[in-house]
Amino acid sequence: MGGDHGPHVTVPSAINFLRRDPEANIILVGIPEAIESELRVQKINSDHRGIQIHPASEIVGMDESPALALRSKKDSSMRVAINLVKTGEAQACISAGNTGALLATSRFVLKTIPGIDRPALAVILPTVTGHTYVLDMGANVNCTAEHLLQFGVMGASLVSSVENKAAPSVGLLNIGEEEIKGNEIVKRAADLLRSSGLNFYGNVEGDDIYKGTTDVVVCDGFVGNVTLKTSEGLAQMLATYLREEFKRNLLTKLAGVFAVPAINAFKRRVDHRQYNGASFLGLKGIVIKSHGSADIIAFTAAIKRASDEVRGGMLRRISERVAELSQ
Repeated sequence: MGGDHGPHVTVPSAINFLRRDPEANIILVGIPEAIESELRVQKINSDHRGIQIHPASEIVGMDESPALALRSKKDSSMRVAINLVKTGEAQACISAGNTGALLATSRFVLKTIPGIDRPALAVILPTVTGHTYVLDMGANVNCTAEHLLQFGVMGASLVSSVENKAAPSVGLLNIGEEEIKGNEIVKRAADLLRSSGLNFYGNVEGDDIYKGTTDVVVCDGFVGNVTLKTSEGLAQMLATYLREEFKRNLLTKLAGVFAVPAINAFKRRVDHRQYNGASFLGLKGIVIKSHGSADIIAFTAAIKRASDEVRGGMLRRISERVAELSQ
């Protein structure tokens, strides 16, 4: 029920995903009348194979206090969906709703995997070589070196599960590649990562993210969130500049016509919708946070991300890796 569009996006996205993956089963959690209405628009019966409706009487507002949502809305679509993961009726929860409420409720209901102090948000960013996973992107503003080590373990386990890489490379975001660079927390984290048994590349800088230097980039939530928002702003600025230049005069407009195929190919490569869905790692259950403004293409990508993590055994991999680390 959450996000900017609610069932108008989530329901057709579920149908879209089931067409691609007929073996999956999707539980649509929320106000039944709203869900059934959208199913009728999509010309799909409520008893359609692979679709189940689970009622929830409340909705968490996008600007609602996470504490208030956690305390007073126990029958919200968000809370009910997370409860289904806890009881094992569902293997993952995908939501485009209130980020703070989703993180708070997920942590309260599902709890963390033994050995993990703090869950972290991991996102995928495009690179010149493909893509890379970056965490934490805002769930933890203040982190210790041990937290950063745990982020590295979780990020590597995520990549192993969804991309079948035995030893994904892990980089630690810093202000320089040299070991002497960074504050004491980052230096200590580098030492821990170096002796962890992970495929630790070493320190990486901001430009390494988009170079694709490593499969995983580790940082605290403050740095990660600033990095993400800066990247989004840069992308918007470049798109604006490009449109302005092609509209500058008759000659540039003509050049723009000939450049359309290349521009469209470029847009497909950097289309943020295909990377939609941040993974909330470290919980005893899989939770995916979709962007609130996600359209059908983007929300379908978030569902696929959840499916890949389930089928790749991500929770098991994280648990095993953390257990090895503690030993």
